[in-house]
Amino acid sequence: MDRTYKTLSESVMTGLRHPVRTLQNLRSSKDSFWALKDVNFEVERGEVLGIIGRNGAGKSTLLKILSRITYPTEGEVVMRGRVGSLLEVGTGFHPELTGRENIYFNGAILGMKKREIEEKFDEIVKFSGVEKFLDTPVKRYSSGMNVRLAFSVAAHLDPEILLVDEVLAVGDAEFQKKCLGKMGEVASEGRTVLFVSHNMAAIQSLCQKAILIQRGQLYRTGDVNDIISYYLSDIPSETKSLRDRKDRQGNQRVVITQLGIYPSKGKFREVIYSGEDIVIEIQYENQTGETIKNIEICIGIYDTLGRAITFLENTPLERTLSAENCGGSYYCMVPKIALVPGDYIVNIHIKESGQLLDWIQQAVRFTVHEGDFFKTGKFTWTNLGGVFMEQSWSQRYTDR
Repeated sequence: MDRTYKTLSESVMTGLRHPVRTLQNLRSSKDSFWALKDVNFEVERGEVLGIIGRNGAGKSTLLKILSRITYPTEGEVVMRGRVGSLLEVGTGFHPELTGRENIYFNGAILGMKKREIEEKFDEIVKFSGVEKFLDTPVKRYSSGMNVRLAFSVAAHLDPEILLVDEVLAVGDAEFQKKCLGKMGEVASEGRTVLFVSHNMAAIQSLCQKAILIQRGQLYRTGDVNDIISYYLSDIPSETKSLRDRKDRQGNQRVVITQLGIYPSKGKFREVIYSGEDIVIEIQYENQTGETIKNIEICIGIYDTLGRAITFLENTPLERTLSAENCGGSYYCMVPKIALVPGDYIVNIHIKESGQLLDWIQQAVRFTVHEGDFFKTGKFTWTNLGGVFMEQSWSQRYTDR
């Protein structure tokens, strides 16, 4: 890996010229935060490796080091083959250039010759779906259009190693499906893929192996199903304090401190049955000392593979909420919960007029047990689908 080092004489002269700054640097180095530490692993040619971990674990930093965007403070990276990376929306794009020009520009950054780009040009454009806007500057593209074109360039210019971060979440469902199919095609051709995602279904379908990163360290590596199971088992269940969670996003003017899910009737219990009424309690603290209006809450419920099941929000119902200066709780009542028996994961965020205040992914995990959803006196079980549907049946006879 290329890196620029100072000689001993240069370091000594810098210390003599700037003694105060040098002393400050020495002191700050003692308090350094290690985004990654002692992460060692090997990926064989043609393997598809899933990289799993919570927000802030160090996954994106790892890919940036592998892409040579960031250099490691210690250690080294040995990679054999041309690397294509898609780490952020529009990475390597110039906003003033058109989509057409950026295909050539980005291809050149990836080390491709003009002839190679021209051979793949039509295929790149068709896959991206931005044909009508090809001669429009990309600064006018939506984030979805940006990621479609960026992924299309990275995937079609024949990298021997493809690094993909969570940016696929920006695209729509149809394009995500195309991307996953393309990554599967890349892998089947014997090329190597390193894939970071919170979508466990995508990780499971694409990868043979996975690594789990926690707090900047390689915690576990092995078969993808084993790593996913271990990762999901570490998510706290039912009512859980969220006060000390560090992997949160937002400005924290309002902070979610606890999330509880329990039946709304009868004595308190943390066992939920299909078909019963439940309440989701969100406790919060207001850090500003003043009332904040126009509070928007979104509760996302996912299965254990990260597939979205449903979302609960106050804004579509035109239910106005505020965050009082003394803190408090919000309550979301869900009548006759329609989830089939199984384990579920909750993501939650709070916004103020569209501005993100607090966002915690995988806040809690809860289990729904088989219950009398249809009120027939019989417990209902199914291992197909994610929800029950109210329904009625009839029949008629055909005259002979």
